[in-house]
Amino acid sequence: MTKEEKLVVINNLAEQLNAYPHFYVTNIEALNAEQTAKLRRKCFESDIKLVVVKNTLFTKALEKVEKADADLVNVLEGSTSVMFTNTGKAPAVLIKEFRKSCDKPLIKAAYVEGCVYVGDNQLETLCNIKSREELIGDIVALLQSPAKNVISALQANAGQKIAGLVKTLEERNN
Repeated sequence: MTKEEKLVVINNLAEQLNAYPHFYVTNIEALNAEQTAKLRRKCFESDIKLVVVKNTLFTKALEKVEKADADLVNVLEGSTSVMFTNTGKAPAVLIKEFRKSCDKPLIKAAYVEGCVYVGDNQLETLCNIKSREELIGDIVALLQSPAKNVISALQANAGQKIAGLVKTLEERNN
């Protein structure tokens, strides 16, 4: 591979790192052609982009976009593939489902919601992680809950009692 070709690959990887907020560094080595095709199909269906990369070129791409965390760079050994996604937990859910029929892919590391997760033992954590939007939704629901309780109380029998009290107070003042 010439220097120009390597530069094109690095730039392409850097563009993908900027385009997708989350990515998983995985090992799909030892999957046969049928399993690899099945994995690629499932990735496509889940809107996940699967790319096999050379470790040195991926390291340079990480450095270019300033995501070259020491933990990420240290896992770049052996066969490496990267799953790019817009949804943080989608690859973890896909991997967990895919492992019911095969023992791969293995997670080397993941960059999700601005945090680095290292090791295959993080799979369950990554499957349960909530996106920023889900967390905001939970907070909004918690904040709305007391207001909904007050409104429902006012609309129920308590509302009639309060209206009666207000009417009684008005009559007294007159």
